[in-house]
Amino acid sequence: MKNQDANSRRTFLRNLGAGASALSLPLLGYGNNQFAQNESSGLYSLLKNADNESLGQPGRKLGIALVGLGYYSANLLAPALQETKNCRLAGIVTGTPSKATEWMQKYNIPKANVYDYKNFDRIADNKDIDVVYVVLPNSMHAEYVIRAAQAGKHVICEKPMAIYPKECQAMIDACKKANKQLAIGYRLHYEPFTKEIMRLGQEKVFGAVKFIESSDGFRSGDPTQWRLKKSMAGGGPLMDVGIYAVQGTRYVTGEEPISVTAQFAPKTDPVKFKDVEETMFWQFEFPGGAVSNSTTSYASGVERLYASCEKGWFELSPAFGYGPLKGRTSKGPIEMPVVNHQAAHMDGVCKDLLDGKQLPDHVTGAEGLRDTKLLQAIYQAAETGRKINLKA
Repeated sequence: MKNQDANSRRTFLRNLGAGASALSLPLLGYGNNQFAQNESSGLYSLLKNADNESLGQPGRKLGIALVGLGYYSANLLAPALQETKNCRLAGIVTGTPSKATEWMQKYNIPKANVYDYKNFDRIADNKDIDVVYVVLPNSMHAEYVIRAAQAGKHVICEKPMAIYPKECQAMIDACKKANKQLAIGYRLHYEPFTKEIMRLGQEKVFGAVKFIESSDGFRSGDPTQWRLKKSMAGGGPLMDVGIYAVQGTRYVTGEEPISVTAQFAPKTDPVKFKDVEETMFWQFEFPGGAVSNSTTSYASGVERLYASCEKGWFELSPAFGYGPLKGRTSKGPIEMPVVNHQAAHMDGVCKDLLDGKQLPDHVTGAEGLRDTKLLQAIYQAAETGRKINLKA
C-alpha cells in the first residue's frame, strides 16, 4: 500500500490499549513453496463443514469488514468491492467518527456494522460479516488478526503480514485454533501478467533462470506519516514495497533463497529518515543457481522485475503497482487481460471460502511468515555486513 494517510491512524493509536509487542527474530528456515494456479469456475458447491454450511448458498456474497479506512481502503479496496462477485463491503472499523458517517452514507453501511477499536470484539455477534480485512499499520496486524479470528471471522491481512516471525506464527495459530482461514494481501498472485511471469520462470520456458532484477521504490511524501516511524512500520521501504521485490524473485524461480547479502545506502535526508532506512540493496542466491539483485527506496521511483535465462529473457515494467502492468519477453510483448487487482484478489480468496476449500499455500499466513523471515534476514545482513545462510 502506497499511501500518505497517516494522521488519523496516529490519533487512534494513542487511544488504543497495548498492541502486539515487538518480538525477537527466531532461527531462519523455509518450507518448499509451490505457486499453484488458483483458477475459479462453476457454481458454488455446498459446503460440508458444519461451521461453514451457511456459506454454500449459490450466489451468496461474503460480507467483508475493512479495519482501517486510510488511503488503500478508501481508494482501492472499497471501490473494488463494488465490482466483486463473491464478496461485498458489509462493515467498517475506524477510530474517526467523521469517516464512519461518510462511509455509511457513501456505501449504505448500516450503523450496526460500524465499529471502532474499543468495541471491535463485538463483531463476533454480527452474522452479516464473514471476513475481516486488516488494513492497519504493520505493528497492529498481529493484534487485530488474532482478535478477528477469536471473534470467529476469516481474515485477510495486508502485507507484510507482521514485523517479526513470532507474530506471524501467533496469527497462524490463532486462526487455526478458531478454525478460520487467514489470507495475506498478495493481490498479484491473482493478476494475469504476474501469473504468466510465474509460469515462464517456473516452467523454464526460456531455460533455467540465471539472473533476476527485482526492485520497487517510490518517493515518499509526508515526513510525519506512520511509514517513517519504526515502531509502527518495523522499518522503511523494505517493510513497505520491498516485499514486492522479495516476492518477485521467489515466484519467478519457485524456489526459496539459500543466502542473502545486503547494504544500506547513505541517507540523503537524515532528518526525514532518522528512524528508518531510506534506500537499501540486497542479493539472494537460489538453490537452482539463480542470483538476484534488488533495490527498494523511499527516495526514488523504481519498479521492475526482469529475468535473464539460458535461452532468452522476460520482464514486467511496471511490475508491482496497481496497474496496468506491462510485460515483454525476448520473443515479443506479453498480452494478458487487465484486471482490478484488489477485486481479483478478494474474489479469489472468497471464492475458495465459499466453496469450502483451503486457500492455496502461497497466499496464506505460511507465505506471509516466509516473507517476514526474509525481510528480517535482509536487515540482519545489512546490519552485520555478513552473508546470511538461509538454509533450514
